[in-house]
Amino acid sequence: MEDRIVSIEGREVRLTHLDKPFWPEGLTKAHLIKYYAEIAPYILPHVRNRPVVMKRYPDGIAGAEFYQKEIPSYAPAWIKTHPVQHSGKVVPYIICNDTATLVWLANQACVEVHAWLARIENLACPDIAVMDLDPAEGATFDDVLEIALFVRKALDEFKLKSFPKTSGASGLHLFIPIQPVYSRGIVTKVMKYIAGLVAGVVPAKASTGRKVDLRTGKVYLDYLQNGRGKTMAFQYGLRPLPGVPVSTPLEWGEVGKGRIRPADFNIESIFHRLKEKGDLYADVLTLRQSLDELVKMA
Repeated sequence: MEDRIVSIEGREVRLTHLDKPFWPEGLTKAHLIKYYAEIAPYILPHVRNRPVVMKRYPDGIAGAEFYQKEIPSYAPAWIKTHPVQHSGKVVPYIICNDTATLVWLANQACVEVHAWLARIENLACPDIAVMDLDPAEGATFDDVLEIALFVRKALDEFKLKSFPKTSGASGLHLFIPIQPVYSRGIVTKVMKYIAGLVAGVVPAKASTGRKVDLRTGKVYLDYLQNGRGKTMAFQYGLRPLPGVPVSTPLEWGEVGKGRIRPADFNIESIFHRLKEKGDLYADVLTLRQSLDELVKMA
């Protein structure tokens, strides 16, 4: 398939190597680009004004991959960036606020869209807290679903609404929209407190242990994803796995019934789901919750 130049929102985007295989199911780079072009209305509001980190797979998911924070020197001049200080170096991150930029990212073989939990209006204070539920060896996805319900209950005690989604791999992410007035350190401490409560109630199935050998057969509650510079695979992003899974928002009722599996949500099924349920993360965009009560406890 020949390279081509497309016009998106008045911007010219060059698309290259469109027939390069990317997934074992026969999907190519063209499918990757088409997906992000079509999912743009759903993903863009969530990553708006957030520094983005690309996870690139130039030769498809079977090839080598790498993370890239800094915008490449050859990027079009119209792509928005934001400078962030890192250990004596200023990194110009891409800000993906439009379809043209998202398609350009996809053409860079950016399979996964990772973004900060804070927006450029106030990078010091995130507007999302997150709990990453990661099953260690010997733990199942059913265990993940069970522990997610315990985390929800703990958050409910502090009147905090949480939003579950598949990671797209083997775990779950819980997003908790918050007022962007708390430092990353405070957010990390309160999420550590919640993780500790859950691990204390079900120590046989949940762990906050940093050492891998402490997690065997358990679900690791990774509260450290709230730290500075940490990024998360955001909802509706593709994952580099067979079956082309998508990180997909869930209803708590689906988590409670326990009948779902990460593979249920993929590049084909996601659009049917969106048509049926809409964006289950829509409230994450507007809900701003106080952590004051939890801060006092933590």
